[in-house]
Amino acid sequence: MKLFKEELKKVEAFAFDVDGVFSRHEMNITPEGDLIRTSCTKDGYAMMYCTKKGYPVCIISGGQAPGVRERFEKLGVKDVYLGVANKVEVLNEFLQKYNLNPENVMYMGDDIPDYNVMKIVGMPVCPS
Repeated sequence: MKLFKEELKKVEAFAFDVDGVFSRHEMNITPEGDLIRTSCTKDGYAMMYCTKKGYPVCIISGGQAPGVRERFEKLGVKDVYLGVANKVEVLNEFLQKYNLNPENVMYMGDDIPDYNVMKIVGMPVCPS
């Protein structure tokens, strides 16, 4: 097995799930039934830094909250896919759009819907 830092040198693009990756595993629910997510400002800075450095960044989430799209677009993420049932299909679209080799993509997910995507990319990771 290669060292983690050596593997990072191959990464040319990033793709992420949202819930459980950028937000906690728990959410508050308003009386109207809306979910309130919390997010880490350091994660936001890292996303903005990646986009400013020119890395393609993609969000692939089964959730559909409009606030999620707004947050990531403000951070410079151009490819935000919400309400996704087939994450592999969307990842392939992202790879094709930027002519990326999946071996050079890092994907962070934390749940069963992320598993098939994680089998495709060169660097599958999950939050602690």
